Amino acid sequence: MPSAGQGVRTLREGFAARPPDGRVMMRWWWFGPFVEEAELARELEAMAAAGIGGVEVASVYPLSTSAADRDGGGFLSQRHLSRLRFAAETAARLGLRFDVTLGSGWSYGGPHVTDATAARRLRWDLREVPPHPLRIAAGQPWPADELVAAYIGHGSEQEPPTSWERLPISDGAVQVPAGSGPRTVLLAVSSPTGQNVKRAAAGAEGPVLDHYSRAATEEHLQAVAEPILTAVGSDLITAVFCDSLEVYSADWTPDLPAQFLARRGYDLLPELPLLHTRASGSERVRADVAATLGELYEENFVAVVARWATARDVLFRIQSYGQPPGPLSAYRHADLPEGEGWGWRSVTQTKWATSAAHLYGRPVVSSETWTWVHSPSFAATPLDLAGEAHEHLLLGVNQFVGHGWPYSPPDAPAPGWIFYASGALTDANPWWPAMPDLTRYLHRLCWLMRQGEPVVDVALYVPSRDAALHFTPGERGHLDLWHSTRTHIGEALPAALRDAGHDYDLVDDTALQETDWSRYRVVVLPFVHDLPDATARLLEKHDGPVVTVGGSVHRDGWTAVDDVDALLPALAALVPPDAPTGPDIGVAHRRVGDADVYLVANTGPATRTFTLRPRDPAAAYERWDARTGHAHRIDARDGAVPLELHPYEATVVVALPAPDADVPAAPAATSPAETVQLTGPWTVAFPGAAPQEVTLPHRWEDDPARADHSGEATYRTTVDVPADRLDGRVLLDLGPVRDRPQDPDGEPGLRGASFRPDILAPVGEVAQVLVNDEDCGWAWAAPYTVDVTGHLHPGENTVTVRVLNTALGALRANNTLPATVDAVTRADGKRFRMQDLERAQRPTTSGLREVPALRFERS
Repeated sequence: MPSAGQGVRTLREGFAARPPDGRVMMRWWWFGPFVEEAELARELEAMAAAGIGGVEVASVYPLSTSAADRDGGGFLSQRHLSRLRFAAETAARLGLRFDVTLGSGWSYGGPHVTDATAARRLRWDLREVPPHPLRIAAGQPWPADELVAAYIGHGSEQEPPTSWERLPISDGAVQVPAGSGPRTVLLAVSSPTGQNVKRAAAGAEGPVLDHYSRAATEEHLQAVAEPILTAVGSDLITAVFCDSLEVYSADWTPDLPAQFLARRGYDLLPELPLLHTRASGSERVRADVAATLGELYEENFVAVVARWATARDVLFRIQSYGQPPGPLSAYRHADLPEGEGWGWRSVTQTKWATSAAHLYGRPVVSSETWTWVHSPSFAATPLDLAGEAHEHLLLGVNQFVGHGWPYSPPDAPAPGWIFYASGALTDANPWWPAMPDLTRYLHRLCWLMRQGEPVVDVALYVPSRDAALHFTPGERGHLDLWHSTRTHIGEALPAALRDAGHDYDLVDDTALQETDWSRYRVVVLPFVHDLPDATARLLEKHDGPVVTVGGSVHRDGWTAVDDVDALLPALAALVPPDAPTGPDIGVAHRRVGDADVYLVANTGPATRTFTLRPRDPAAAYERWDARTGHAHRIDARDGAVPLELHPYEATVVVALPAPDADVPAAPAATSPAETVQLTGPWTVAFPGAAPQEVTLPHRWEDDPARADHSGEATYRTTVDVPADRLDGRVLLDLGPVRDRPQDPDGEPGLRGASFRPDILAPVGEVAQVLVNDEDCGWAWAAPYTVDVTGHLHPGENTVTVRVLNTALGALRANNTLPATVDAVTRADGKRFRMQDLERAQRPTTSGLREVPALRFERS
């Protein structure tokens, strides 16, 4: 049996060595899917060289009108399937994971979907009728429309009915009897939603399937999934994938009335008008319909795909949120839950997924990461990627699936093909040589956050029945249970919990019934009015405290507070915060044997000096650096660990039962650092051009010939260093970070879901530092310093700073992209719209934005 010390040493060694699992993956967009083997192999090799650990193939809309590309067919053609097999074999040769989406675009669907298996909605026809009898023919204004029921109510448009009676339907018509006053007839019609697969590849066009129908799911698996798996082979595929659910307005399935009666115990059809009129007393029906739809989605889609995957020995990864109204507990069928969206202080889709992973014991939980990072395409830098990644880690993620890598043919004008939405995370980015440094960093953090168990104190109840009352037909996303839950809970409550040092998992009624949630120290019911009896009975038997915030549900022994402001003191009296820190500082905590691992991240633009005060003091503490894999001891003061984190910087603090003498203490300067500004003279050399003398700061774009230069430039100077300055650590400091200038003329710089650090780096955008032609490392995040100890010698030294920028200049200069989009749209219809390209015209500042300095620390 290994000792506690041995367990920690094994953990420390794994952190430094980075076992293969936990590497960043990339969503790999195949446009058309018109791809060629030589380029597939080149791109996979480039990913492997950059430290990327795998791909998820997503076949989407065409970007080529070439007859040569289109010859041989599109999605699921023999050429497409053979390319999938080739890519999977190449990935295996390179040691890369290979996942594949079971469809094209999203959501699942295609030409195999018929009227009987397409997504459906209720369409309502409401109008006043005269007092005399009427016969209303049940016609079909749209193909596959079906009359579900007809109703009559006493009233008019001005004085709407308060109750409804069903009307008989016979001989294909609604029979309206004679009346004595104003009346209104309401027809409920089941109609295909009409939604087709979004961003579909050539040959994948067709309706979105009915996710409440087992027959529709099985039809899709037979038509799409089986050919893919047969062509590639389950031995080459790690997981099959289902993207986020965006089945708009799908609130009906033909079997709903029968299923509703069986599950809810009363007949839906007499109550159906309440879904349309939303009259007083409709709350029960609306919540019951939402619950039934959620159950049908889970049983007839998620569980069916999961069983299919298990039978074929591949894992099932899914983003189970959106529309249909998938409950959090539907993730119990997934091997690999996945979320999307950053924001560690909010109830994001990512928190939906990580909560389910914790409840159902899934050790790996991924996120679609960088979906809208620093739009437009090619604006993102390693700092952007790391800053957003920290947010996902704080939400409980331990596997990144980058969004993403667009396949691009070698003859495409620079910077190559791009997806309609950012980012474009390929080797077309000039800063790509720094990518291995970033992927090593993220790899270490993901691997570490897979070890042990999460420490989460608060079970935050998902008030599904209350949330369903936010469903508003006609509004985009009206059936999204995650979104309605977030709306119902609000932003203030989760932010207050995290700011106070409490982490939480969301937990719904089903999870409370079937998982072991005894690990949570407190259950919080947020603004609950409709609590199912079974859940109430469970909570009444719960040994731990239950706190209600607002709402109307309460029981003896529970703590009730009126609002979020009153919650925190009440919670602190019951459960001390786990790891309180300070503004902008987020903490994710895992327990690994006898050690406690804290990921601590500064998510704001200011340097923060603070103390981490773990609830359970330890005998010793270490700080682990994910950039280098190094560990060193740190001293705690009265149980508090002093820390300083630069903007968007993260670190790892490990609390141990005993100190390890083999781990060195933190390096400390015994006298103030001496700083020498490197004022030059400096030269700069662009590829293919002779060096020229420049004055720093230096901006490439000030030279008209370099206005759109996407690439690199090499800055060089010399410095004379006395021998007596080399007896300690020496850092090359590229300069301070500064406030990012406001966007011009009030123009928003980012789309709503974008992530961009709110700072301006001293270098645009990354720098490799060499001293006397020896590589000392990369600078791409604060603090923009590189340790050059041991590379300097007494006397004259050459300092080289190789600066690489983004591909925004190349994107600005690419005047063929709009024409390409227009040509594809003429050929294939409007399957996509390039978004935010106009933002590529905004000014950029490439080069050295500050004057570097050498900092000498005497030991």
